[in-house]
Amino acid sequence: MPESFTDTPLLTERFDAALRYATRHHARQLRKGTPIPYAAHILAVASLVLEMHGDEDEAIGALLHDVVEDGGGRAALAEIEAAFGATVAAIVVANSDTLDPDDRPGWYQRKRAYVDAFPDKTPGALRVSLADKLHNSRSILTDYRTHGDAIWARFGQGLGLATRIYYRELALAFEREHDRLGPAASPYVDELRRTVDAITALAESHQGPDTRTLFDG
Repeated sequence: MPESFTDTPLLTERFDAALRYATRHHARQLRKGTPIPYAAHILAVASLVLEMHGDEDEAIGALLHDVVEDGGGRAALAEIEAAFGATVAAIVVANSDTLDPDDRPGWYQRKRAYVDAFPDKTPGALRVSLADKLHNSRSILTDYRTHGDAIWARFGQGLGLATRIYYRELALAFEREHDRLGPAASPYVDELRRTVDAITALAESHQGPDTRTLFDG
């Protein structure tokens, strides 16, 4: 089958500008515990959003989703809104667990609030979030299979129970919002569940059953 083309490309110069902004912001940053440039993550998240049939604002939000909480703060948020618009800025806010990197709440408080806010997030913000968490969980599973329990040191959480609980909560939250995410996102909701369950099963093979399953027990 020949390649397909369009006379109205989804991605415009706005996406190109966002890509430059994001890669410059994260230029010195690496993925936790690896030599992988952080740009690999934001590119993967944008790719997944486009595969879910997200629009250009969502794809730009995917590129920029970590700028604010990874050091940019409110100043970067203002730059993002000025350059890329209020819709993109709102997607970034919805995907940031703090707007003040130098004065952030504790880990549990931030993660609990992030999950609890799902019903108030727009479908576009949810698709960006799903892409983010799916890429992270894929990376965790791949590295867990390779390095075993040593990977949990990256998160500063002993044997990783808190991280596993958080990802199980995320999988449930996306399943609850399944209909709002749209049919093109459905396979990715299912993949997140499979990936999270595989992480849990691998942890059980290393450590035995988790002592807690979700935030509340």
